[in-house]
Amino acid sequence: MIIERKKKYNAIKTALKRSPVVVLSGPRQSGKTTLARQFLDVESVNYFDLEDPVSLLRLEEPMTALQSLEGLIVIDEIQRRPDLFPILRVLCDRDTRPAHFLILGSAGGDLLRQSSESLAGRMEAVSISGFSLEELEPGNMQTLWRRGGFPPSFLSVNETDSVAWRKNFIQTLLERDFPLWGVRIPAITLFRFWSMLAHYHGQTWNAAEPARALGVSESTCRRYLDFLTDAMMVRQLQPLHSNIAKRQVKSPKIYIRDSGLLHQLLGIASDKDLFTHPKIGASWEGFVLEQVLLTESFDEAFFWATHQGAEIDLILKRGDQRIGIECKHADAPRLTKSIRIAMNDLHLNKVVIIYPGNKPYLLSEKVSVLPVSALGSDAIGV
Repeated sequence: MIIERKKKYNAIKTALKRSPVVVLSGPRQSGKTTLARQFLDVESVNYFDLEDPVSLLRLEEPMTALQSLEGLIVIDEIQRRPDLFPILRVLCDRDTRPAHFLILGSAGGDLLRQSSESLAGRMEAVSISGFSLEELEPGNMQTLWRRGGFPPSFLSVNETDSVAWRKNFIQTLLERDFPLWGVRIPAITLFRFWSMLAHYHGQTWNAAEPARALGVSESTCRRYLDFLTDAMMVRQLQPLHSNIAKRQVKSPKIYIRDSGLLHQLLGIASDKDLFTHPKIGASWEGFVLEQVLLTESFDEAFFWATHQGAEIDLILKRGDQRIGIECKHADAPRLTKSIRIAMNDLHLNKVVIIYPGNKPYLLSEKVSVLPVSALGSDAIGV
């Protein structure tokens, strides 16, 4: 089964027209290579896969290997050779500029930091995650939520195969990829920490409890968290600080970005497991949040909460507009006191409650309910 990802393809195509270097970042197995092969055949002399010994051998003298090539050059898994970034800068600054580059990497935050330092003013970044509802046929919401968006997991023939793939993915990331990226932490320690994070999913971060459980310092726990964030496995959603008299939460909220990996870490292997699990509400919140961030346009994203109990799951800023998003796993969500407080205190232009039903409806002039299946192409208007 082939699922076309036209929106991402067009984003890469447009970026290649504007910039000499395009950085396509995303987790391993999220479909980066499949997209890149739509622009350049893997057998081309201009295609370098840094997990292939032949490509590594060709790049032993990178300037010699690259400077004579013309047209599009693809370098896959570039996080394995960060020394290539300064060379790409030199090649991009040639007067004739005979080549442009599409570089792919799996270590999101660290990759973008390295590339932006070396290629400032010469690059454009495009990020990719797993499948979104916008890319799938109608009726796939439940499968996408349960299995997650990684193509091999979502497209598995059955649940057993999907679970087996996710288990192997976690093991490979911890035992092979992290050491290759320079992370010198025992795989079993990071697995225990990642499993703890799954139970914090949708909650504000507090390093004290996992630090005590692992017998390490809080600063070490924060470093573990940053490793998983850079690998695009975890999202740290920052709080919005508004000029109001109430005490506001100042720590980030933690989410396992892929719902399938979250379920794997929590031992959820079927719909029955999911619908009877105490974390079902938090799982739905994280799933919807990722779908919104994948499909809707925004400048910045935050959450907001006060120590008095008022909160809003997600706030999107578009220019001078603020849109509140609430994620409710309920048949008929209602207008709550917390939403009213957020509307008044934050001067929100609109609040949208996203639920698993199939009919949109209004709760008030500025508060509406929207099915998750309707997300995409900026369905959340102002």
